[in-house]
Amino acid sequence: MWIKEFKALTTRELFEIYRARTDVFVVEQACAYPEVDTVDLTSQHVFSTTADGQVQAYCRIYRDESQTDHWHIGRVLVAKTARGHGLARELVQTAIDWIKKQPEAKVIDIEAQVYLSAFYQQMGFEIMSKPFDDFGIAHQEMSQTLVN
Repeated sequence: MWIKEFKALTTRELFEIYRARTDVFVVEQACAYPEVDTVDLTSQHVFSTTADGQVQAYCRIYRDESQTDHWHIGRVLVAKTARGHGLARELVQTAIDWIKKQPEAKVIDIEAQVYLSAFYQQMGFEIMSKPFDDFGIAHQEMSQTLVN
């Protein structure tokens, strides 16, 4: 797994990240929404690739602007061709481990698609909200409190 801040990404890596995110969130899930946003600029990008550079798994990590001890994991995906091999668990654990190393980190927040809530609960997250609609897909707020 790679973990890189935005300015450290190569042009090819950024292209592959955006292609994977568009393939999963816009095309596969048939969800028209602003996929590329300014959060990317301040995020750490966690990803793995195939030998030819295609993104297999991806998420971004960023700190909450209003609660600086809260970090977010978002845009979690595994490419359709790479599913069923444990990449999601490895990806999310890599993100959690990175956040745990940040001295001010106390809480990790995610907005999980409801059908993945059980997976995130297995990764140590608790459901914090009722389901809500996010561009036509049911999500729930989930959190994990870190123990120092």
